[in-house]
Amino acid sequence: MFWSATAIVTGVMATAIYAMATRDRERAFSTRRVLVGWGLIFPALTLSALMAFAFLRGEQLLAREDGAEVIRVHAERWEWRFAYPGGQQSDGVLHVPAGREFTVAITSGDVIHSFWVPRLGGKMDAVPGRLNRLRLQADRPGIYYGQCSEYCGQGHAHMQFEVHAHPPADYAAALAAADNVEAAPLPVLDQRSAPAGDIIERWTDRVFEALGIS
Repeated sequence: MFWSATAIVTGVMATAIYAMATRDRERAFSTRRVLVGWGLIFPALTLSALMAFAFLRGEQLLAREDGAEVIRVHAERWEWRFAYPGGQQSDGVLHVPAGREFTVAITSGDVIHSFWVPRLGGKMDAVPGRLNRLRLQADRPGIYYGQCSEYCGQGHAHMQFEVHAHPPADYAAALAAADNVEAAPLPVLDQRSAPAGDIIERWTDRVFEALGIS
């Protein structure tokens, strides 16, 4: 979608520059041709191509029953917990094998959250009482950063987690080392009163005082 948008912007800018560069020359433009070509045919072809790509990519993100590893993800204000098929658990850090597809089964213990790892693609809500599944893959070993993308309260901004993608040969050892290792507590924003929260109250008191009303 980024490259498609870049091509569209480039075409629009090139057309504008061409029009400005030739404004002093007589040009015979067919209004009907411009409206049909640029107003109907071009958007229809472009949006159809983007829609086809979106459907194809979206289908790839759907979980399938094909034996891929399923990792349970539990969101609760304001942290993430992960449980693996072998019984291991980790807080704040999701461990996955690089180069292999895996499925996350996502739920929530309180309000609606949203599981999102931008560099891996795809986003899925964590809904209390419901199990939503998402298929992902980390192509290369490394650390990928995730974030809750659904506002869930005063600690939302700090409801983050990491995805550690390990070489397949090292994955089992990494899980064993991470099992039950608690993550450091995340800072939570202090509850502050609104900057102008007491202005109306003070203004009302002054009015009542001026009118002699207690």
